[in-house]
Amino acid sequence: MLTHDFPSEICGWGAHPEYEIHLITQTHGSFIAGDHIGTFGPGQVTMMGPNLGHDWVSDLPPGEVAVGRDVVIQFSDEWFRACMERIPELGEAQEVLHRSARGLVFSGSTAARAARAILAVSHTHGAEQVAHFIRLLSLFAKAPTEEYEVVASAWMGHAPNASSREAVEAGLSYIFDNLTGDIRLATAAKLAYMSEPSFSKYFKAATGMTFSNMVKKLRIAHARRLLDTTEHSVATVATLSGYRNMANFNRQFLSEVGTTPTSYRRLEATLKPPPEVFSLGLKGLPD
Repeated sequence: MLTHDFPSEICGWGAHPEYEIHLITQTHGSFIAGDHIGTFGPGQVTMMGPNLGHDWVSDLPPGEVAVGRDVVIQFSDEWFRACMERIPELGEAQEVLHRSARGLVFSGSTAARAARAILAVSHTHGAEQVAHFIRLLSLFAKAPTEEYEVVASAWMGHAPNASSREAVEAGLSYIFDNLTGDIRLATAAKLAYMSEPSFSKYFKAATGMTFSNMVKKLRIAHARRLLDTTEHSVATVATLSGYRNMANFNRQFLSEVGTTPTSYRRLEATLKPPPEVFSLGLKGLPD
């Protein structure tokens, strides 16, 4: 159980053998779960299965720090199985653990109630903390199908080797630093101290997608956030997302999102709930 800022030395793409339950308390940005690229905002609740690569990158001005952006709970499969032997009722969470192999994103009342439970875990100790954790797993287990999404297209729960990690970390850092400019595979490979073929092999093995596809997905995710959170024209959004050709931007956006940028903005405007303030404190969150 930990809370950390963004950016911080422990942030970045990673894959580990523990399950991870993750709450975003502030900022908007892009997140990666296996081969899925999505957007996030305050109150996002996710669960990542063992060895599923993941990362959350906030849109922040240079030098700015989001204090306490992440609340994270990790636990091992071995620990959970041992608990289940003594508390058979925990078996109701087995299906949730199975689904999390491809990454779970919760929404609606499940996400709101889970956020409160996660914060309760972070604010308590001993038996009370364990009780809040079990309640959290129960919330996940009973979530209606419309309030969770399995996001990665394929199970990718294999432990990445050191070369794969180095390729992904160097590649993602380079992409995020140059999202609106020119991005080249050769430069990413050089930053990872690899040949282009080696970099491409390790990057795809760890992320499930090619470097060029990762660039496209992250640029389109960035464009979606701009369409959601700003009044910029579609042409400006295209430029700020690294596209110099409107026809290409429209084509790539349609391919990735299933609708044009203009239609997407209109649709999101009708679906978007009233803005809410999400606080790290326990007060004000739904039960």
